[in-house]
Amino acid sequence: MVERQIMNQVDVRRALTRVAHEILERNRGAEDLVIVGIHTRGVHLARRIAANLAEFEGIDVPVATLDVSLYRDDLRARGQSQPRVQPTDIPMGIQGKRVVLVDDVLYTGRTIRAAMDALVDFGRPEQIQLAILLDRGHRELPIRADYVGQNLPTAFEERVKVRLMETDGTDEVALILDDPVDSDEE
Repeated sequence: MVERQIMNQVDVRRALTRVAHEILERNRGAEDLVIVGIHTRGVHLARRIAANLAEFEGIDVPVATLDVSLYRDDLRARGQSQPRVQPTDIPMGIQGKRVVLVDDVLYTGRTIRAAMDALVDFGRPEQIQLAILLDRGHRELPIRADYVGQNLPTAFEERVKVRLMETDGTDEVALILDDPVDSDEE
């Protein structure tokens, strides 16, 4: 396995700072915003973005957490027969609010489709926006992020690994390529 660092701790911090500024600019402030993080790493990124918004605007933006496991249409393709469900916590109403969904990597778009399906079970937001730390391309659904920390075109055989301090003890994004099979072996 070959691993190459794409973003380090400083890059992640800068990307999230830029995304927070773009959210404020597009929404003309932080009023009526709700930040919703998709489990697992999207939750941590959502909290960081909300902290940036509070620092810049002096307004505490509510943060919610969302599990999309039961809304996925690709469990079998992902090698799962039973979803691993995590808690969804949306204590504030989202009816009529501008919701910013947050996730770590945008790939096929299926997680975001599942997240939108899950969100509407909690009300009808005025608008749903999408903030992503890394967009790697290869969409299967017509979904595009409103806010992107970094675009990184990848090959299908490459994997992206986001590591965050809260879950992994470090902030970084790595591109992983499994070692090619030795050409002498057949």
